[in-house]
Amino acid sequence: MNKLAFVAIVMLACAKTPNIPAAPPPEPPSGARVIFPDGYVVSVETVADDELRAQGLMWRDRLRPATGMLFFFEQDGEYPFWMKNTLIPLDMIWIDSAKKVARIRHDVPPCKIENCPNYPPHAIARYVLEVDAGTAKKHGLKEGDVLRFEGMENVVVR
Repeated sequence: MNKLAFVAIVMLACAKTPNIPAAPPPEPPSGARVIFPDGYVVSVETVADDELRAQGLMWRDRLRPATGMLFFFEQDGEYPFWMKNTLIPLDMIWIDSAKKVARIRHDVPPCKIENCPNYPPHAIARYVLEVDAGTAKKHGLKEGDVLRFEGMENVVVR
């Protein structure tokens, strides 16, 4: 069979292929996530005990895009944070029990010295969200905005 005949047969075979519908869009990522008012989704690691809260994002040299860490506390309170041994700049977002943004600290720098400064929120919160520096500003997040939490029904706070 010559090449031209082979090409013609292949083309005819392809033309008779049934019309298969496109695959459905992939499901959104599962797991814990925080949704900003503009629809931006942050996949979060949940931190709900003292040992993990003390470690936080220490020693990490980067965050994957659209990820962060969400700290849970047993009760409302004023929870200052620091950046000891944190290698990347972060936005810190304090969130009250109604999931309303109580305070935002933008572009908090890493700290590699022994006596790192504390960043008090001067606001009452139940959660603290840490994301890459610039994320809050990029998505227009401001105090008073309400966030949506998904996939955290089974988090046990200790």
